[in-house]
Amino acid sequence: MKCKLVLVLVIVFFLSCKQDKEAKIVETNSTENKAVLSANVEQFADIKILRYKIPGWDDLTLKEQKLVYYLTQAGLAGRDIIWDQNYKYNLKIRKALESIYVNYTGDKKTDNWKAFETYLKRIWFSNGIHHHYSNDKIKPNFSPEYLNKMLAETNTTLKGAAFDVIFNEKDAKKVNKAKGVDNVGLSAVNFYGSNVTNKDVETFYKKMKSPNANKPLSFGLNSQLVKENGVLKERVYKSGGLYGSAIDEIVKWLKLAKAVAENEEQAAALDLLISYYNTGNLKTWDDYNVAWTRATKGNIDYINSFIEVYNDPLGYRGSYESIVQIKDFDMSAKMGVLSKNAQWFEDHSPLMEAHKKKNVVGVTYKVVNVAGEAGDASPSTPIGVNLPNANWIRAAIGSKSVSLGNIISAYNNASSSGRLKEFVNDDEEYELEEKYGQLADKLHTALHEVIGHASGQLNPGVGETKETLKNYASTLEEGRADLVGLYYLYSPKLQELGLVDDWKALGKAAFDGYIRNGLMVQLIRLHLGSDVEEAHMRNRQWVSAWAYEKGKAENVIEKIKRDGKTYYNINDYKKLHALFGQLLRETQRIKSEGDFKAVEDLVEGYGVKVDQEIHAEVLERNKQFTSAPYSGFVNPVLVAEKNENGEITKIKVTQPETFPGQMLHYSKVYGFLPEEN
Repeated sequence: MKCKLVLVLVIVFFLSCKQDKEAKIVETNSTENKAVLSANVEQFADIKILRYKIPGWDDLTLKEQKLVYYLTQAGLAGRDIIWDQNYKYNLKIRKALESIYVNYTGDKKTDNWKAFETYLKRIWFSNGIHHHYSNDKIKPNFSPEYLNKMLAETNTTLKGAAFDVIFNEKDAKKVNKAKGVDNVGLSAVNFYGSNVTNKDVETFYKKMKSPNANKPLSFGLNSQLVKENGVLKERVYKSGGLYGSAIDEIVKWLKLAKAVAENEEQAAALDLLISYYNTGNLKTWDDYNVAWTRATKGNIDYINSFIEVYNDPLGYRGSYESIVQIKDFDMSAKMGVLSKNAQWFEDHSPLMEAHKKKNVVGVTYKVVNVAGEAGDASPSTPIGVNLPNANWIRAAIGSKSVSLGNIISAYNNASSSGRLKEFVNDDEEYELEEKYGQLADKLHTALHEVIGHASGQLNPGVGETKETLKNYASTLEEGRADLVGLYYLYSPKLQELGLVDDWKALGKAAFDGYIRNGLMVQLIRLHLGSDVEEAHMRNRQWVSAWAYEKGKAENVIEKIKRDGKTYYNINDYKKLHALFGQLLRETQRIKSEGDFKAVEDLVEGYGVKVDQEIHAEVLERNKQFTSAPYSGFVNPVLVAEKNENGEITKIKVTQPETFPGQMLHYSKVYGFLPEEN
């Protein structure tokens, strides 16, 4: 991330044609690689928009830059898919609101217009009308009459249910994982047709058998399940199938990427991904994941397809996402030491012996710099990824774990210490966080991804977690991986490996931060009275609340009231470490045995309900801070320059000046799906 001398060319497009309204672009010569614009783009509602740079771009050859460019274009080609997956009317609503935004010539200084603009920005950020984190429908602060007025004045059409749902109480939650309800029926996510129920889904897939029971296929991953004339059928995402027009564009760019692949292994994996998109065959998907996992050489890697199942209340269907990555050579060399010692961590974990892997294979860990994101990974992005998700591939072949270095750096550089000072118990806790907090976060992400998700094994004959643990599978897995990280963050092994200079101080900072966030700070993201719904928020709460409750007898974590404010103070880090070990052992047992009753009791007992008195207090204490609780990013734009023969001669890295500009540009250039699919 070294900065070099800067030369900037600012190009502003002034176009009279409203339909051709473009973003203002600041083009930065990629060899200079120093931000001219602020890292902060803008803030609205509970959202802060940031920028990120692409360190290492100049170290790539033109061929490697082409590979990044083609993979980025492939990712963006599928952008509309996540919008339609998130909700059946999202594309129709987005296109209508964007038409108003571009074409409306009325008074834009009114409160109504400002409310409309904020609403549109919020749904851009969430890839739909439901909040990206809480899953609650985003409520507009303008009236139906005002929207109708603007629709008429811009000659834009939005009628019927697509109009009404903006203002009514229907489809109130994108993903509903509540206990004892028909989760499919009460979830607005567009993975299932109308009248499909939990029972329908479970019955449909129970009848499906994989050709090899030891290599179960990911049934339901790439399809929509609908009921036609009372009969259940899948609409498969593939060329010629559901989302076929966008998938064909993805394939076009993947073929170009294959032609400039860094090596044969990478090309072979891309070929299988192309085949999977063309056929929708789940056996090909597994073959691709095996090839992709083994393709560890080269400077460029990527994630592309229907992958994570968090948005499915029953955990079957994958959301479309894409992340294109450039290896961070320096940090990967430092952090790769974890993957080399993966077996040591497995052998010394507190898991039952039967649940430990005897041979942890193929775990690769890299710190990477993101070059582009799309789908469910943008604008809100993860900071670490571990794939593939299939347990049998992880056990037999291994997995790839990456930490998104430039994303983490951008988050850290945009953060403020004010909120930290408000919620820490004392000066010692604050000083530990200031000195070790960022490193503790990086190490926790690394341990979570490379050791956590790769650890443990299912008992013989136990089905996949989506079948056994159902709607609790995602939060259990995330909590289990978090616990692996927490257990080893307070360990002299990290210092022995040269990763820290004071393992005990770092471990204390990590424990302080986790408990503080899990029991208090993350509540700023919820409306008062709401339950915790999102899988990661749930896991942070049930891990923290369980440890607090189980340590009460020995006052391991003390709840302190001072000047009308609540604080949590860890009195015994060694005992808390032991508690984390106990909970890790139990969560692995639950996963290994497929114990639904135990996971239900754990999550419902500790991870869903919120202490309303503390929640109200946290929200009140947080009012003094103007920084939004959620952050996301605009993406750098890669611009290919060509010669008279149409050959790419140079690829420049540019930065969008505004968030709306990038969103409108994406809709114009990458809008490959019709409004209804």
